[in-house]
Amino acid sequence: QVQLVESGGGLVQTGGSLRLSCTASERTFRTYVLGWFRQAPGKEREFVASITSITWRGGNIVYADSVKGRFTISRDDAKNTVFLQMNSLKPEDTAVYYCASRLPVRVEYDYWGQGTQVTVSS
Repeated sequence: QVQLVESGGGLVQTGGSLRLSCTASERTFRTYVLGWFRQAPGKEREFVASITSITWRGGNIVYADSVKGRFTISRDDAKNTVFLQMNSLKPEDTAVYYCASRLPVRVEYDYWGQGTQVTVSS
């Protein structure tokens, strides 16, 4: 069982920045695909970004169109941590942000964090 713990959320003004972190308990963290998702009030959860293992597909990164050029996902396998650097934040980025992980052979994400609130004021 992989446990994921997010941190770094908060309140920021439009145009500001936040850096989210997610630390995993699993020692085989480096083999997992890691993703960030978000869910705004009254909306379905949506994909934000993902990054594969550095040793499998060389850390391939995918972003949702809505965050391309503003958000950056990265991972530090030595610290079992994945990051989401969020710049030029907009009010529509307000949501609970979740990190998730899955094995490369899986399509669905198996493990989820508890979420961290990001609020962008206009």
